[in-house]
Amino acid sequence: MRDPAPQTTIAEYLELDAEADGKLELLNGVVVAMAGASPRHNQIVSNVAFALNAVLRKGPCRVFSQDQRVQVEATESYLYPDIVVVCEEPSFDTSARPASLRNPSAIVEVLSRSTLDLDLGAKLGHYRRIPSVREVLLIHAEERRVTTVTRQDDGSWKLVDTGPEGEVELSGVCLSLDTIYERSESLPGS
Repeated sequence: MRDPAPQTTIAEYLELDAEADGKLELLNGVVVAMAGASPRHNQIVSNVAFALNAVLRKGPCRVFSQDQRVQVEATESYLYPDIVVVCEEPSFDTSARPASLRNPSAIVEVLSRSTLDLDLGAKLGHYRRIPSVREVLLIHAEERRVTTVTRQDDGSWKLVDTGPEGEVELSGVCLSLDTIYERSESLPGS
């Protein structure tokens, strides 16, 4: 049996993340190092960020990608989603470097074989605990499938799978699966 991972305080984590060469996340008191992403993953993130920004940049919403840390106050966790959309005035905790966004409206994660369980399990659970989050888009890198998780008016969550063709909506922007996966399928994956 494996020993449980050592618990880390928020202050210790913030210091570690500020000094780290790579990105570190804090999930339930455990520090998790983020591995580098594959070319396919990076292409999908670029495609989605570009498509979202092309439509949202002239309105109130802002699009941040990959290096924007998000604070999950309810679980005392800190995460680095692939893409974050914020449609209200952004609220940041600037007490530690880098600044942590407190009020994302939508989250996008690109799933690989190595991150699938963590992203669909623990991280999705944390994102759903952020009061401002209305939508989470989970994009499967190894197959043309996108899972949309949307907060309903009654506070429940609706999960819809789309693929291999079709389109999804995020923050009022329609994204076809062709746009999401454009030029990615010939690139090395996980």
